Amino acid sequence: MTLPWETLTGEPRTVELYLTTPAGLALSRSMFNSGVWKAAIRATGIPDDRHNGMHVLRHTYASVLLDAGESIKALSAYLGHADPGFTLRTYTHLLPASEDRTRRAIDKALGEDQAGNDAPQALDGLDTA
Repeated sequence: MTLPWETLTGEPRTVELYLTTPAGLALSRSMFNSGVWKAAIRATGIPDDRHNGMHVLRHTYASVLLDAGESIKALSAYLGHADPGFTLRTYTHLLPASEDRTRRAIDKALGEDQAGNDAPQALDGLDTA
């Protein structure tokens, strides 16, 4: 398969495809879903339904990146969305709870590292202001 490399107008580069049809052609998303993914699901005895569909892989990918702290803007680009707002609206339920992260950031800014149990009792913030 020969495609532009790195950018849409980049230097064309030819690469070997890992997933192909039996005829050696590029495997489309719909052909992969029906010919590979659903067949594998059925072979394992897992129910072939919406909860186990190939689209779950996309949500898993998004949730892993969001949990690791990836930005919505970057995730939007990785998923091929034109608008990060769409990505946020679609995947906001996957964002990890921010309360603990927020509390740790403020504690760190105020010099109250509470990471270990052996640390001295944290100050109330007024003592460090």
